[in-house]
Amino acid sequence: MSDDWLIDNQAYWDERAPLHTTSDFYAMARFREGATSLRPFEIAELGDVAGRRLLHLQCHFGQDTLSWARLGAQVTGLDFAPAAVEAARALATELGVSGARFVESNVYDAPAALGERFDVVYTGLGVLGWLPDIDAWARVVADLLEPGGVFYIAEFHPFMGVLDDETGTTVTRDYLPDKPTTFDEPGSYADWHLPTVHNRATVWRHTLGEIVSALCAAGLRIEFLHEHQVTYFDQFYNLVRDEDGTFHRPDGLPRLPLMFSIRATRS
Repeated sequence: MSDDWLIDNQAYWDERAPLHTTSDFYAMARFREGATSLRPFEIAELGDVAGRRLLHLQCHFGQDTLSWARLGAQVTGLDFAPAAVEAARALATELGVSGARFVESNVYDAPAALGERFDVVYTGLGVLGWLPDIDAWARVVADLLEPGGVFYIAEFHPFMGVLDDETGTTVTRDYLPDKPTTFDEPGSYADWHLPTVHNRATVWRHTLGEIVSALCAAGLRIEFLHEHQVTYFDQFYNLVRDEDGTFHRPDGLPRLPLMFSIRATRS
């Protein structure tokens, strides 16, 4: 495959990052008032980050990155979209978060772009599907960690991608894909009515086995793999929203994992 996907995907996110900073989806008014954008289980599972050097891969416009900074971490965010990095830097300045650094780079070039290692490498929701090579990604994660450092990821469960969008009860797509998917659709998950021009993008589906195996092959030791029956995105039209902002499948349907989280360490 040529690098056309990278050009398309970068243009896709370059256009959407500034739009997302004013989207109701990200609840920016609450965030500016001090609310965290992190999910409670992420904070509990990663643990105390105060004083630790934390790198956030694929940080978008830096909301989660700055949430970790509010918990005391010395943060660096990395993203391949120039507009996202610009927005993250502006947000950090606006909020007065001193010491937050944002770097423009493709994930695969991160070790060279950063030139240092970190105590924690974190990555959040909806990121792995934008990466074509999960083995190379895992090696980058390992390269970026200090010995004894911690990697933590919270992500949408890949099994959810095989189910129909209406009810999430029928298998309609391959779980074991053999090629990426290219789509051309306006808007974004934050607002499907956003006026957008750069709408062509390519994504990949990685199985849970591939993700865990890649991290192990890169030399990381898995401390836990948790599968969660709630999600923070209404992926299916029949999901039920709870008071805490999470979504779950309707009562009476089989319980399925909607998200997963992994914590691993580098020896």
